[in-house]
Amino acid sequence: MHFNRRTVMLGLASLATTTPALGPLPAVAALTGFRPAGQGRVDHSAYDALLKAFVKPDAERYNRVDYRGVKSQLGALRAYITALQAVNPVSLSRDEAHAYWINLYNAKTLDVVAEAYPVTSIKKINLGGSFLFGSGPWKAKLMSVNGMELSLDDVEHEIVRALFNDPMSHYGLNCASYSCPNLATSAYTGANINQLLRQTGVDYVNHPRGVSVSKGRITASKIYSWYAGDFGGKGKLKSHWMSLASPDKAALIADARISGYEYDWGINAV
Repeated sequence: MHFNRRTVMLGLASLATTTPALGPLPAVAALTGFRPAGQGRVDHSAYDALLKAFVKPDAERYNRVDYRGVKSQLGALRAYITALQAVNPVSLSRDEAHAYWINLYNAKTLDVVAEAYPVTSIKKINLGGSFLFGSGPWKAKLMSVNGMELSLDDVEHEIVRALFNDPMSHYGLNCASYSCPNLATSAYTGANINQLLRQTGVDYVNHPRGVSVSKGRITASKIYSWYAGDFGGKGKLKSHWMSLASPDKAALIADARISGYEYDWGINAV
């Protein structure tokens, strides 16, 4: 078969429309210099106040964000982000560091989206840094911690996923899209990280955008396809969902088969 430049470009463009940026990365290239090794703590109260003011849960426990409100408080949000970047995360305990990195990721995502708002999808915010496609802000170097320039992808894939090796992390990281797990109404802390991640996981699995069951078929979020390995492989997804689902939904999941995966990149705005 003959491949010309147009054929290659069309194939790559097709790939770009189905995955974020260049697609999720395996958590294998960990930035091990950030491995937590202390007992330090971080004050997230300023961020907690912003979340409580501008994250709005609905009756189905789906959280939307008042980005106009966040935009009016960008100074406070950026002051918090600046303060986080001045922290040495190596000095933190494991749970504190887990909370630190999730909060930094989410706060910077809030900053990026609020500044661009109104916008219909985070994928339309092109900050550069992405090879070839330039879709979304994930590969741009937007943060600096311990003198290292970091992108949102760096934080998610090479730090949170790689260093903490906890599938529940996926329920904490929010990409400002409808199909993401909730942006929590509280900041993560070393004290609440495990409980709050479980609660966001419960809310996600029990909402149709996370796991939907109809006529014996399961349609799940693409998060579970992209990152199946983090959950132990696709063969273990049903047991994972059942551990978080309500009794009625767990029974439906047990008797159903996985038929596909979907993802809506529409903005999670009020």
